[in-house]
Amino acid sequence: MLPLQDNIPSRTVPYVNYAVIACCALVFLMQLGDQPGKPSMVERFGMIPKRVIQPDARIEVQSLEEEETPFGVRQVVVTHEAAPAAVPPIMTLLTCVFLHGGWMHIIGNMWFLFIFGDNVEDRFGHVGYAIFYLASGIGASLVHLVSEPSSTIPTIGASGAIAGVMGAYFLWYRHAQVKALVPLGIFIQIMVLPAWFFLGFWFVIQFLQGTMSSAAAESAGVAWWAHIGGFGVGFGLALLAEKWGLVQPLNLQRDNSRAVRYRMQPRYRDYY
Repeated sequence: MLPLQDNIPSRTVPYVNYAVIACCALVFLMQLGDQPGKPSMVERFGMIPKRVIQPDARIEVQSLEEEETPFGVRQVVVTHEAAPAAVPPIMTLLTCVFLHGGWMHIIGNMWFLFIFGDNVEDRFGHVGYAIFYLASGIGASLVHLVSEPSSTIPTIGASGAIAGVMGAYFLWYRHAQVKALVPLGIFIQIMVLPAWFFLGFWFVIQFLQGTMSSAAAESAGVAWWAHIGGFGVGFGLALLAEKWGLVQPLNLQRDNSRAVRYRMQPRYRDYY
């Protein structure tokens, strides 16, 4: 399911959310400048679990390289020693959050962040949200590190941090509604779903995938436990922040035009 819009208007301009999106986009453009045969940003700034656990260990990674053949150029998988980390390996728990593996990876992540991040920033405030986002990203990386401590595959992506944002959204705005593209067989339907269902379904999928097999999850190229851990960390941090009075009150502003457009039930209208 792909979210298109939620029905919670922002009270403030989400400067930090926009800054994170811009920063990830800038880093991705820098990644596109990586030269073949030279150390990539993924190797230098990505989080390789084994390198974090054993900073002095020799790490071998695989990459795709082009090879000339009589029939043209083809891509082959090459194993080589990973370039040294550009920062202390423990810091890659954070730097990996700003890297992405391709256009679909970054576009999907940034779209989810754009949809759900503004309202969470509303409650945390700008500074609090920045701290929360980075903490969620580090927490997600730690969970993946614990689940795959001997992995030599670089872990990259903002998915874990964004999962933390989704966890906070689930706590505070679960009675909101989300307009989403929902695949139904060969058809795609636009549906309005309760946020608790949309986010809950997403979490269940991550959990089922993560518990099936670590080896299978890793071979599929998805750090499922980073998603699960990020969601849990975000939910927990939001709960603690609310308990300690570190967040703004919920936005109770009513928006009748949106309520009509979304065919919202009356019980949901107090969550504006």
